[in-house]
Amino acid sequence: MRRRFSHRLAGGKSVVYSGQILETRLNLFGRLLVTAARLIGAPFPLRCYAAGEPTVVTVTEDRTSQGQFWTRLYGWAGGFPQIVHSSKRFAGPTGLEEYVGRGVGVALSLHAVEGALVFRSAGYFFSVFGLRLFLPKQLSPGALEAIHRDLGAHRFHFTLTLTHPWLGCLLHQTALFHDSNDVPSGGGEEGHR
Repeated sequence: MRRRFSHRLAGGKSVVYSGQILETRLNLFGRLLVTAARLIGAPFPLRCYAAGEPTVVTVTEDRTSQGQFWTRLYGWAGGFPQIVHSSKRFAGPTGLEEYVGRGVGVALSLHAVEGALVFRSAGYFFSVFGLRLFLPKQLSPGALEAIHRDLGAHRFHFTLTLTHPWLGCLLHQTALFHDSNDVPSGGGEEGHR
């Protein structure tokens, strides 16, 4: 896990993680949020219920900001693939932020919990004319948590959850990935992100 997330990529270089979605669930309010979020580039998975679909994540070093560009590809069965873009930067009140599009982003806090890396939302913001405006907690979409748990053998488990204090679990997704750059030719089906 430390090797996967602590090293810097050379400027412009990429690393690829491929895997499979184990589960995606959205409740009614999550579906409404996901639909509305298409206005800023669809940063959440668009399928309400999904399992078994392939997914690929590419991380590319940003030579300008010293952050990283993240591109997620969901190969939805029976439909067109979805691509989600974001940019992680070392900035803001927690020292780590993720931008998802149209000046919208979230400050993230990083924790080590029982051998896993846990990213938690620490405030959502809009960047407008060079100003950063944080959403009041009452207007936020909820608590975002992304967990990366190393499984060994170049594999990891990824869980993404968005929970609203009144509307419940809006979004829950789990996936298994493997470090594609480390997979010998002939591949393999295991994975984790």
